[in-house]
Amino acid sequence: MADEKNAHIDTSASPESSGISSPAEYDDLPDVDAGKTDAERKKLDRALVWKIDLWLIPWLSLLYLLSFLDRTNIGNARVAKMEPDIGMSGRDYNDSLTIFFVSYAAAEPITNLLLKKMSPRVFFTVIIILWGAIMTLMGTVKSQAGLLACRWFLGLAEAGLFPGVNYYLSCWYKRSELGFRAALFFSAAALAGSFGGLLAAAITQICPDKKGGSRCYSGYEGWRWIFIIEGLITVFVGLFCWWMVNDFPDTARFLTPDERIRALRRLRDDGQARAETESFDRKYVFAAVKDWKTWVYSLCYMGCLCPLYSFSLFLPTILLGMGYKDTKAQLMSVPPYAVAAAMTVFVGWFADRTRWRGYANMAVSFMGCIGFAMLLASSNVHVQYAGTFLGAAGIYPTVSNTLTWASNNVEGVYKRGVMLGIVVGWGNMNGVVSSNIYNSEEKPHYRSGHGTVLGYMFFCLFGGSVLMHLMLRRENALRKAGKRDHWLEGKDAEEIRMMGDIRPDFIYTL
Repeated sequence: MADEKNAHIDTSASPESSGISSPAEYDDLPDVDAGKTDAERKKLDRALVWKIDLWLIPWLSLLYLLSFLDRTNIGNARVAKMEPDIGMSGRDYNDSLTIFFVSYAAAEPITNLLLKKMSPRVFFTVIIILWGAIMTLMGTVKSQAGLLACRWFLGLAEAGLFPGVNYYLSCWYKRSELGFRAALFFSAAALAGSFGGLLAAAITQICPDKKGGSRCYSGYEGWRWIFIIEGLITVFVGLFCWWMVNDFPDTARFLTPDERIRALRRLRDDGQARAETESFDRKYVFAAVKDWKTWVYSLCYMGCLCPLYSFSLFLPTILLGMGYKDTKAQLMSVPPYAVAAAMTVFVGWFADRTRWRGYANMAVSFMGCIGFAMLLASSNVHVQYAGTFLGAAGIYPTVSNTLTWASNNVEGVYKRGVMLGIVVGWGNMNGVVSSNIYNSEEKPHYRSGHGTVLGYMFFCLFGGSVLMHLMLRRENALRKAGKRDHWLEGKDAEEIRMMGDIRPDFIYTL
């Protein structure tokens, strides 16, 4: 009867159009597995999730690897003698970092709305080709002004990827599955650090010149080829986005008609709002802005992002301060990033299994605090280098875990999208701080930089995670005790459904 009742749902719709066009159709999806045992249903569900994993995660991780590589390779270019070649001095390098984060953070809050309006397929294809082209052009700049212009536009072009992918993943996976996938995706940032160090070392060693830099084809210095080669790789990959990216489960070209319905049913049963049937309304923007969770998560996330960018942009510089030189400094940056990538994946898996996202943030961020305390307090090179491992392992896992925690605790695709945009945008504004706390006159100890990062990690990340955990625990206790049931008085079924995570039966992930 279910199939007959919902015969009007076109499960074989064109990939360009949604087969589910209204909330009623979403709520009354047919059971394509009627008659199957629980064991058979679980087997089909596992096969579906594995199929989605194989299609989405490797490709999205590659995109983010390129994104993070392209925004942080300026640190490798600095080691390869970029500054004297274009007449940079004093704080010029810090200014070139700062301007990226101004445009990047300013654009992020609206990017998820653009993604939803344009569709993920169009949105990701456009921004990736754009930032790859800008990165390629950065290799041709002749002055500080040209570098600043390229960094400004690079920030605008890259702004949509990270919040967009986090929102996009939340439209495909259950809340209990999202953390591990987000961690796999974000581990690409740490891998970008390892890969960037290796690639930069290789490029700058192709043909060294007598001045200590390197000069390759067409008379271009080695640091220029870091930008050009990595930019061209990004453009090449971006050309394939049109075929690789699918908008949402109900239009996925790589799923069968039955699998599309199965994917929607599992999201519906997990309490996830529709991706394609929820129409935009300004009330979702106001709901996200007025939600206290948005601002506490923003506090936590600024504690992630200032340390993240400080570490990724200045690790080669920090290693130079320890006494490592040129290519050696590039290569010594690889192991801490590798450890961070492994830790990111482990924390994502652990938090999905236990749902202890707050506890995971607290433990990992405290470990990172120890690492930066070692960098701050010791002049011993070996102690400092060990501190970079703890620092990296304490920063990278919290980025994906914090955003997954936020995604778990907000319902409704537009409210979730706006919230993530605000959280990520506010966090990235602190990249301006990251760009200006490691000053050359403090070489080799960089006490202002290490001290600022330690403060961010302890007060914002660790402290914010404790605050969020306690507030969510209190709210859950009130809901379970029935002390929020009065919020439902006078509301019909549709109004209750539209309350999203404000509903008394919505229990927050701790």
